[in-house]
Amino acid sequence: MAGCQSRPAHVSKPAGPAAPAADKDLYAPIDRPAEKIAQAHAHYAAAVVHEMNEENEAALEDYYKAAADDPRDQDLVLEVSRRLIQSKQLEKALELLSRAAAEPDASGAIFARLGIVYGQLGKLDQAIAAGRTAIKRSPEELAGYQNLFVSYLQNKQEQDALKVLDEAAKQSSTDANFVITLAELYLSYANQVPSQKTKTQAKAAALLGRAEKLALVNPSLRLRLAEAYNALGNTDKAADLYLELLKKLPDLPMLRERIHAKLAGIYLRSSDHKRAVEQLEAIVREDPTNPEAYYYLGYISYTEHKPAEAAEYFAKTIVLNPDFPDPYYELALCQTSLDKPDDALATLEKARKKFPQNYLLELCTGLAYAKKKEYNHAVEHYTAAEVIAKATDPSRLDDQFYFQFGATYERLGDYTQAEHYFEKCLQLAPDSAEAQNYLGYMWAEHDQKLDKARELIEKAVKSQPKNAAYLDSLGWVLYKLHQPREALGYILKAVELTDQPDATLYDHLGDIYSALDQPEKARDAWTKSLAVEPNDQIRKKLEEHGGK
Repeated sequence: MAGCQSRPAHVSKPAGPAAPAADKDLYAPIDRPAEKIAQAHAHYAAAVVHEMNEENEAALEDYYKAAADDPRDQDLVLEVSRRLIQSKQLEKALELLSRAAAEPDASGAIFARLGIVYGQLGKLDQAIAAGRTAIKRSPEELAGYQNLFVSYLQNKQEQDALKVLDEAAKQSSTDANFVITLAELYLSYANQVPSQKTKTQAKAAALLGRAEKLALVNPSLRLRLAEAYNALGNTDKAADLYLELLKKLPDLPMLRERIHAKLAGIYLRSSDHKRAVEQLEAIVREDPTNPEAYYYLGYISYTEHKPAEAAEYFAKTIVLNPDFPDPYYELALCQTSLDKPDDALATLEKARKKFPQNYLLELCTGLAYAKKKEYNHAVEHYTAAEVIAKATDPSRLDDQFYFQFGATYERLGDYTQAEHYFEKCLQLAPDSAEAQNYLGYMWAEHDQKLDKARELIEKAVKSQPKNAAYLDSLGWVLYKLHQPREALGYILKAVELTDQPDATLYDHLGDIYSALDQPEKARDAWTKSLAVEPNDQIRKKLEEHGGK
């Protein structure tokens, strides 16, 4: 270590660089007789012993005394000041660095560290002055630019901060670490000063291109380069670098896992599920206890309409991290989709015991009860979800939420409330064909607002002209408007487009044929309806029209 080097006795020296007025006395150079150097060595040795005995406070005190006795040992001063800063002993760090800065050969690194301390003490003018001196002493080292940049930003001098970065960018004899770190600073500036984002991102991109031309032997530098490209939004370039790193890092499992996670994030954001799954599966191969990887595998499976597969992944996530709430709700949604509402309610009950009441908990509970056809319970939980969302996050109350709420009230038989929530849905999504059709059909079925019903359903059919359900609804509302001839074509087209026989559709067709005084065709349609699903009312109609 630096403290083990022999230190020559120092003689009186000319005055060091001028210090800011507030701390000028701390910069005054001092004579260091041989006994001071001996004391420095003794304190350093004592510090090493304390550190070996894990007596960290005593070790730091002796390191501090060693550096104070010999401030020309700049490596020691930098190391001790770093430890003092970490332990929040800023005044002691300031004293050491100020003594070292008073030396004629004080390096830019000393002044850069001094700038950090001044900044943390809120002495921004002194921090700026120290940063300027650091750059003058060591223009090829980034620390001075970096600390001056931070000081200017803290002082709300945004243009001056940008000028510092531009000044650093002009340095030609710099290494890859300098260039990549400078690019990262430009990206940081872009986030903090959005008005300059386009300009500063372009400068960051230029630096990253410059870095690629340098010898990036160190994998950590290539990783930082990839992450900078990722932050810049150049995900293709970032992905290429990440994939290249995976080939070159066979023996660093933790770093590989991090890279797989970065790649998975890139592919998830671009909805490239195939490649995202490849990365996530690589993570669980290397770390089978990674709950986040299983969670995202579940998310992808659910998005791709594979609820059974998704349920397995979410269940694993819960086992590995039972304190993560989201997979409980996702698992419950999968179980509801798989027509297992009781399993969903059991999952949600576990969540209810572990986590505070929240929107997702109530929404998922409502969906499970709706699947069980226990619509009263479903309404209770939808109502609770609505109250929570209004108080905490109104954006959750989207058109889909109100559609579900309206459909549940319709099934409960409360058509007034159903209409209320469907109209809320349409206010948020005026072109929702699903809501247009549902509300229009509900009105038609109950002989309400038939003209409005026709208008809504026609909009739905216009947006999806081959949707059999919407064509059936339009035929049905025309029938209710006493226009069976116009209705017939829509119903026949709906029958043609339906893959599986539909009892309601054939029932409607029978009613329309009956209104057109075509009893044989009416009986044939009702017979087909009964073959799909027994229904006493249809059987009665068939009997009344001479059928068996």
